[in-house]
Amino acid sequence: MSKLNRRDVLVRAAASALCFPFLSASRRQDNASSQDGPGQKGASAVAEALPFEISLAQWSLHRTLRKKGEGGLDNLDFAKAARGFGITAIEYVNQFFKDKPKDRDYLTTMKKRADEHGVQSLLIMCDGLGRLGDPDRTKREATVEAHRPWLEAAKFLGCHSIRVNAASAGSYDEQMELAADGLARLTAHGKDLGLNVLVENHGGLSSNGAWLAGVMKLVGDDRCGTLPDFGNFRVSADEVYDRYRGVRELMPFAKAVSAKSHDFDEAGNEVHSDYRRMIDIVLAAGYSGYIGIEYEGGKLSEDDGIRATKRLLEAVREEVVAKRRATKAKAAAPEPVGGKR
Repeated sequence: MSKLNRRDVLVRAAASALCFPFLSASRRQDNASSQDGPGQKGASAVAEALPFEISLAQWSLHRTLRKKGEGGLDNLDFAKAARGFGITAIEYVNQFFKDKPKDRDYLTTMKKRADEHGVQSLLIMCDGLGRLGDPDRTKREATVEAHRPWLEAAKFLGCHSIRVNAASAGSYDEQMELAADGLARLTAHGKDLGLNVLVENHGGLSSNGAWLAGVMKLVGDDRCGTLPDFGNFRVSADEVYDRYRGVRELMPFAKAVSAKSHDFDEAGNEVHSDYRRMIDIVLAAGYSGYIGIEYEGGKLSEDDGIRATKRLLEAVREEVVAKRRATKAKAAAPEPVGGKR
């Protein structure tokens, strides 16, 4: 692994920055080309009409999925459950079928169930596979290999990406270099399959927006992106990164977004994240893909938490559409006599 110092980071960041003005203008194209998989053919057309679409992250139902017997949910029925909420795009979590990435019969059933219910498979969130930024090169390479079957599974299911973690150890700079190395290796395998490798802010330095953005710039590959989560910004027991700053820093690289929710007030607003502010940040980056519901609260049931998050996202989306229509109407209005409005 080559060593990169702060000067290297700044040079690469400057080079990457030259491309950023084109990101917003071409984001719809990026969504169509780098996100659209066999199960994503309609996503671009949908994004033409709406500022974003809504998907469901499987973690929202993690307690129900872990429950055995009556009242539980089998992984194979996740697509059906999502459709029951009026949602037609899903994000899997590998731990709910952790021994199945090479089981083609099982994956065929998953794919068939999704197709039967008219649900698109967007990505697989991968956990528990090792540290992609492990200081030990052998362990780092083993972690890359452990992710490869999940890339194959995602490809088979019609996903556009897998979501991974950028865990490491060492100093700020050392962890950045190590994580970039592991991600670059894994991204090369993803590119061969036409898939993206996305990193979520998910604890440790990955919850520091500036650090993770720096990792993305070091990797320097459009197939390696981010999945900004509205709520995962606890760096350590003593440090919490500003969530709005973090999302803003991660959005230039985003190919998916996670709307984390816990608790709601009487007006239906999430009490920890200002969704209107968050979605303004998301849309200002030119993003027009899916925003995934990830309910993680305990006061509401998982079903009710999902519905509450969906209602909030839909309400904010309606407000965005109304503002855009008003702006368009104002721009199209004839100039009044005298040249003043």
